[in-house]
Amino acid sequence: MRKEAKILLQKSLDSLVLSTEYFNRPWNIGREEIVLILLDRAFELLFKSIIIHKGGKIRGLREKETIGLEKCVRKCVSDSNIKCLDEEQALTVQIINSLRDAAQHYILYISEQQLYMFSQAGITLYGQILKDVFKKKLHELLPERVLPISTKPPHNLASVISVEFEDIKKLATPGSRKKLQARAKLRSLAIIDSSLRGIRTQPSEGELGKLVRDIQSDKSWQTIFPGIATLRIDTTGSGLTVSIRLTKKEGEAVHLVPEGTPGATIVAVKRVSEIDFYTLGLMNLADHLGLSSSKLLAIIMELEIQNDPEYFKIFKIGSVVHKRYSKKALEKLREVLPTIDVDAIWTKRKAHSRKKG
Repeated sequence: MRKEAKILLQKSLDSLVLSTEYFNRPWNIGREEIVLILLDRAFELLFKSIIIHKGGKIRGLREKETIGLEKCVRKCVSDSNIKCLDEEQALTVQIINSLRDAAQHYILYISEQQLYMFSQAGITLYGQILKDVFKKKLHELLPERVLPISTKPPHNLASVISVEFEDIKKLATPGSRKKLQARAKLRSLAIIDSSLRGIRTQPSEGELGKLVRDIQSDKSWQTIFPGIATLRIDTTGSGLTVSIRLTKKEGEAVHLVPEGTPGATIVAVKRVSEIDFYTLGLMNLADHLGLSSSKLLAIIMELEIQNDPEYFKIFKIGSVVHKRYSKKALEKLREVLPTIDVDAIWTKRKAHSRKKG
């Protein structure tokens, strides 16, 4: 394993251990927030370690900062050379990330059962990825005294949400002075629901008010939170070997939304045609940039544009292969072209091709 990947993996494990430590602490000062922040960080560093381990890059061309969790997940889902996640597994990371966002930047109230479910699902997924990619077992890498998050798991997500929803209904009763508590409890459910429906946003006070009115008008939680209604939990094992996986109910497919879709989350449940995202052929790019297709291809190869799934994808329709580029690729090339010597790259590539021939 490359040294950088090894260091990132260790830092990831450190965050995971601290997350489980805070989950098991006997007092609640900042507990929920720290658990989510550290678990989210553990996943980001894990994916960066995997990307480097598999020969990928965690920095964009001429960029000083490394990519964030969202781009890491996209690479781990859609880049064939790096892939270690399916779209359904990415849901767990997405939910943790959305809850972390609220916990870090505003106020989040999350019930103990919800915190347990998503934390345990995160630990389960982390362990599976570690085993699949690095052939390592999570329990062998944790200090002996660390107690992984575990308890008697709920076997039915609907029953968990139903109990919480009934509690919120009581708090939201007309004339009740506990509507503020009701809104606080609704916030986490609204964040999870919007995340599952492909919307990356915190609920406004007006939206929370509407949710309270929906509850008061006796609407079911499945109607109010259609995203959550598509989730189920798969539980195996017990005690320290308990595993929880979040999955979509049959018929509720998960689809990636191209980066740049306004307000989109890491993974969204809306279907967006990838052909509508990768809209440009090589000739289209050349026309936009005022270059010959051969010179442009030399630049594309030099900059490794085709190695980034945000910029390039190959579609096979029947026996015909279509190489397509996204508008993000066009924007990237426009940004980079003024900073490079096109003729020098063209000469270098021609010489390389002659040597190969």
